[in-house]
Amino acid sequence: MDQVFAPWRIEWVERSEKNPDVDACIFCELPGWDDDRTNRLIAENDHAYVLLNNYPYNPGHAMVIPRTHTGAYGDLDDEELLAHAHLKQRTIDAMDAAFDPDGYNVGLNLGGSAAGGSIDDHLHTHVVPRWEGDNNFMAVVSETKVIVEALEDSYERLHDAFADQSGAIVTDPDDAISFS
Repeated sequence: MDQVFAPWRIEWVERSEKNPDVDACIFCELPGWDDDRTNRLIAENDHAYVLLNNYPYNPGHAMVIPRTHTGAYGDLDDEELLAHAHLKQRTIDAMDAAFDPDGYNVGLNLGGSAAGGSIDDHLHTHVVPRWEGDNNFMAVVSETKVIVEALEDSYERLHDAFADQSGAIVTDPDDAISFS
């Protein structure tokens, strides 16, 4: 695949705000930061949260991430599994409202790099909205994926869709939407 120049990513790479109490796991660090909108944390419950993917396959590509730091699915207890499943369900509902896709790819990358994951020591479930015909000539001919919507716009649409769900707790428009 060809690389696409993305100069705006340098801000995240060179960020100074890092949690010194966490051993460099970005999925453990992010929920503790103050700026959910900048970090693209969209929704959360006590055991998991939803994060817009910085390198999306399609507009709206999000990840549902357990708060427990583990790479083994069997390490999650029943309460964590149920909370993670509920948040995946809410994510699909929000994507239906925000993007009206034709389908989804939903899955875990288990087994680290062998499974295609770039972060193998903290479970996360990818939820990727799909549309009929979303594979255009760019991917086929030039092995380049074109993302047709800015991350900020995808964030806004999903954030609003989560906020419209029953049980949503909205404390600040720049914070993630909370669910009990």
